[in-house]
Amino acid sequence: MTDFAVLRAPSQVLFGTGMAEAAGRVAAGYGRRVLVITDPIIAGTPGFATVVESLSAMDATVFTEAAVDVPSSAVDAAAALGAATEPDVIVAVGGGSVIDLAKVTALLLAHGAPLTDYYAVQSVPGPIVPLVALPTTAGTGSEATPVAVITDPSAEMKVGVASPHLIPRHAICDPLLSIGAPPTVTAHSGIDALAHAVESFMAAREEPTPELVLGRPQVGKNLLSDTLAVTAARHVFRNLERAVEDGSDLEARTGMLYGSLLAGIAFGNSGVSAAHALQFALGAATHTSHGLGTGLLLPYVMEYNRSARPDEIAELSSLMGGDAVSQAHALGQTIGLPSSLAEIGVARGNLRTMAEQSVGIKRLIDNNPRRLDVEALEAILDAAWHGEPARLRAMGAGVSP
Repeated sequence: MTDFAVLRAPSQVLFGTGMAEAAGRVAAGYGRRVLVITDPIIAGTPGFATVVESLSAMDATVFTEAAVDVPSSAVDAAAALGAATEPDVIVAVGGGSVIDLAKVTALLLAHGAPLTDYYAVQSVPGPIVPLVALPTTAGTGSEATPVAVITDPSAEMKVGVASPHLIPRHAICDPLLSIGAPPTVTAHSGIDALAHAVESFMAAREEPTPELVLGRPQVGKNLLSDTLAVTAARHVFRNLERAVEDGSDLEARTGMLYGSLLAGIAFGNSGVSAAHALQFALGAATHTSHGLGTGLLLPYVMEYNRSARPDEIAELSSLMGGDAVSQAHALGQTIGLPSSLAEIGVARGNLRTMAEQSVGIKRLIDNNPRRLDVEALEAILDAAWHGEPARLRAMGAGVSP
C-alpha cells in the first residue's frame, strides 16, 4: 500500500478569541446581500449580536428558525427566504444543525430543489452560494466538512448530503461563541468530536487512484487526515472534562474548539465508520442526540476494530495515558453519557433491526477497517446494550480484517 494524502478544507480558517468580529468583512467580499442563519437560542446571545454588528454595512436578512436535526420544515423555510432575498453570501452562526441547514440552503439556492436529488454521493453539480460558518459548539466540525446531515421526512431517519462543494468557504472559529453552551451540549458535541478524530484515524485504507480521490468526497485513511486526527484527539481528550465542568474555562473551550475543527477537517477527508452508521438507527429509535449516540458507541467500535488497527490503538493509548478503549469509555462516563443502550430504553430484541438498518449505510460501513455485516453490528450493539466493551473480545465478534 502506497501512502497518500488528500486535503479538502475551507479556503480560509480564522481561529482565535475575538475572530467573530471578522465575519462582516469576510462576507462583504461576496457582495452586499447576506442571509444569516441561526436558531432561536443563539439569536439571543451576545456572540450572535457581535456577528450581526459586524454585518451592519451589508443588507442583512436574519433567519432564526433553525432546529435540531434539520427538519424539512426548516429547510423549506430557509430556502424560501433565500429565494426571496437572493443573498450573495450566507453566514451561519450555530452548532452542527445550523451550519448543515445553511449548507443545504446554499445548495438549493444555487441548484434548485428537491433536496432528494442530492442524496447520492457526489451528486451536487457545482459550487453553492458562498458560506461563512461560525460554530458555537465544539463537536460536529461542520464548519470544515463536505457533509450536511438532515432529517428525511419520508424515512424518518437522518441522511447525509456529501460533496466537496458543501465545504464552507470560510470557517471563523471564535472560542467566545462557545462559552454559553450548557454542560450537556458541551458533553455530547465534544465526545462526537472525539469520535470523529478516532474513527478518522482508524478508517479503512484504500488504494490511491485518481478515480478514488476525485470520485469520493471522503477517501479513507491518509497521511494528512492521520496527522490532523491525532492532534484533534489529544486536544479533545485533554479538554472535554474541563469544558463540561466549567463552561467559562476559556482555555478548555479553546482546546475543544481547536480539536473539533481539526477532527472535522480530518474526517471530512477520511470519513467515519461504524459508530456513525449505527447512530443513524439509534437516533431514529431513541430520539437522543447524535453526539450521545456516537460517544456511547465509540469504545465498542474501537474494541471491535482493535485487531485491524493495533498501531493506532497503541498511539491513542499513549496520548490518553492508558488503554484507549478503556479511556474513551471512562471519559464518556465522567461527562455523563449513559452507561449502556439499555439505559436509554433500547430493547435487546430490537438490536437486530438496528443492525439491519445500519448495514445499508455503505458510505460509512465500507469505511470501517474491519469487515462489517449484520452479525458484527449486532454484536457491537449487544456489547453496548450490556455496557461492556470487553464482551467483544470474549465473544470474538465479527471477522478478521
